[in-house]
Amino acid sequence: MEAVTTLGAGDLHLTEELVDALNSFLADRDDTALQAMLDRVPKPVCMAARQYLKDKCAPKVGAFTECGPIDIVRTAVYFSRLDDEIEDYLDGAYMIGLGIRMSNERDSDGDIGWVIQLRSDEVTVPANAEPRTWALPTEVKLLETWTSKQPLDDLGPVRGALKVAGAASAEGRRVRVHTLLHSDRDVDFEGNGTSEFVVDVFDAPIPHDSEE
Repeated sequence: MEAVTTLGAGDLHLTEELVDALNSFLADRDDTALQAMLDRVPKPVCMAARQYLKDKCAPKVGAFTECGPIDIVRTAVYFSRLDDEIEDYLDGAYMIGLGIRMSNERDSDGDIGWVIQLRSDEVTVPANAEPRTWALPTEVKLLETWTSKQPLDDLGPVRGALKVAGAASAEGRRVRVHTLLHSDRDVDFEGNGTSEFVVDVFDAPIPHDSEE
């Protein structure tokens, strides 16, 4: 157990509400409701609670949306090549707002394929954050990142992402692709957002299927 902050004698009656507000925030990440409670406590208490949540209770990358935790809808759908079939699959998932994660891998015969995981929603990131909700692997170096906000021959987000991913994979690079909702504000879950594809290319060889 760790101390978050200390309430003075004149504010002890707010203890239960403050604890409930902090617990609720950890469950649903509703910052508006939390701030309404913090506005009622002394400024040092508010600052201490905010600092504690920032340092100790940050959500796992990609774990939450404004509707709560994200669920995996379908795992490990395998495609042997980047063709019309995989484009149609991604188009369908993207059109209905599912979160997408895709990576290349090499099987035991040395053939390269693509594994796709679908999630129940796209994750929102604030405008001032980097466009990524899939935490980078620590064991390899990031070579470059492309997002669908960058024009690519008017191909559209899905086809553009596949072109970038395919070119990098053809050079033997490890590639990961995912989608997110990029907010127009610097606070999560508020304002409007733009759905984007993100392609990360790593300075590392394509992993074997047992390494992902």
